[in-house]
Amino acid sequence: MLLYIGFRVPRPMVGRGAAAAGACHRTDMEVIIQPTQEAAADLVARIIAHDLRANPHLVLGLATGSTMERVYGGLVRMHRQENLDFSLCTTFNLDEYVGLAPEDANSYRFYMNRHLFDGVNIDKRNTHLPCGVAPDLDAECRDYEALIKRSGGIDFQLLGIGRAGHIGFNEPLSALQSRTRVKALTPTTIEQNAPFFGGPEKMPRRAMTMGVGTIIEARRCVLLATGGAKAQVLAQAVEGPITSMISATALQLHPRCTVVVDEAAAAGLQEREYYRWIFENEPEWEEYRGKR
Repeated sequence: MLLYIGFRVPRPMVGRGAAAAGACHRTDMEVIIQPTQEAAADLVARIIAHDLRANPHLVLGLATGSTMERVYGGLVRMHRQENLDFSLCTTFNLDEYVGLAPEDANSYRFYMNRHLFDGVNIDKRNTHLPCGVAPDLDAECRDYEALIKRSGGIDFQLLGIGRAGHIGFNEPLSALQSRTRVKALTPTTIEQNAPFFGGPEKMPRRAMTMGVGTIIEARRCVLLATGGAKAQVLAQAVEGPITSMISATALQLHPRCTVVVDEAAAAGLQEREYYRWIFENEPEWEEYRGKR
């Protein structure tokens, strides 16, 4: 049974940024393979910088985790060395742990301040995360969705992928049309993130997360995956059937999604040579090829 029956594929949204200037973009998922973890993260940082320069009012969807730290380090460096300007952009993070206050060292607000916001000229009033200690979590989730809509929607959504194949905290059986909500974390996710908390017993059991439907409405999605531990689930997400058991498979339906991986994460992909050919030959990647 196809689990995406009735799922509404998002239409490309125009009128903002490069699209408003008449740029033409492909309408398929692309996979870009880079030789190392560092090269993959640096490429993603340059893609973000390109879109931010093209549209200073860019609405960025942001992700967290160790994979993203080099991306944010690259953006901070470009701000300091190349005057990359964040003053007019707005950001929305994918998720936040339930029960953690913004000042908690394990909260994603703390993470974002440390790795990006404190290092660039962004107005923190324009940086948004769900509040993990909101008195009414359901109302907080509804308000978060409404705020995204009032901001005009997300232009560029940065994503990682968990070992369970999730984007955000959209764990297995997340509906492909789901919106921002509270989700129970799987044992796999708890095990993966427990080292940041000093052990699984200290890990929160729930998180607020953008839904799959929220994510897929972004005008552009870029997923970064590195390391051999992600190879199997990445292959399922990119080349496997679309299923709510692996929420990242919904990105196959997105009209403009780029998956950037290193060689280790690409090990399970059947079409590796074709993906390498795309980066080496397609005109849209020409400006990036000489900067590796």
